Amino acid sequence: MPPVFAHGALRLYLLALLETGPKHGYELIKALGDRFGGTYSPSAGTIYPRLGKLEEEGLVATETEGRRTKYSITAAGRAELDSRRQELADVEDNISASVRRLADSLRADIRANMRGLRADLAATAEAARTSASAATFRSRTAGHTPEGQRILKEAEMLVQSFRDDIRVELRQHGASQPLTPLALETVRTVLDQARISIRNSLQD
Repeated sequence: MPPVFAHGALRLYLLALLETGPKHGYELIKALGDRFGGTYSPSAGTIYPRLGKLEEEGLVATETEGRRTKYSITAAGRAELDSRRQELADVEDNISASVRRLADSLRADIRANMRGLRADLAATAEAARTSASAATFRSRTAGHTPEGQRILKEAEMLVQSFRDDIRVELRQHGASQPLTPLALETVRTVLDQARISIRNSLQD
């Protein structure tokens, strides 16, 4: 896939983002991710070296706030931005094109991944149904006996544990970077297929 930013374009766009007000590095990364609609998020290793270079050139100033650094555009930075407004407009156009390109690529990846995921889930569900069929008689004869209640309680605990574990992982991930559309679609598909498989096994 072609690079998201042409040579020097990210540097110019960072100045444009800082023109709206001082920002921390994380805020700049988030602003870029938002501009791309979640289809692209630059890494810290991409952003901070460019900010350091802008500071060396006197186009950006820094201010320390606790353990974080806030970046702001200088008068020289504004002057360069003013002299390159047409280039900035071209960068905006290229970003719009990149968003469309990345979205198309993302949709293709989602479709391919979902096909493979559905096949895996179908195979897993079939294996689960085969195993469950062998235990059907035992489960039905258990009924409301202590053994039947124990099995039901264990199943409920497994569902609760799965829910809690996934929520923790999602929140930990969301604290460092936004959830991608592909990840969201994967979660939705997996849960839908799991629901269907579990419901089918209960009806056997």
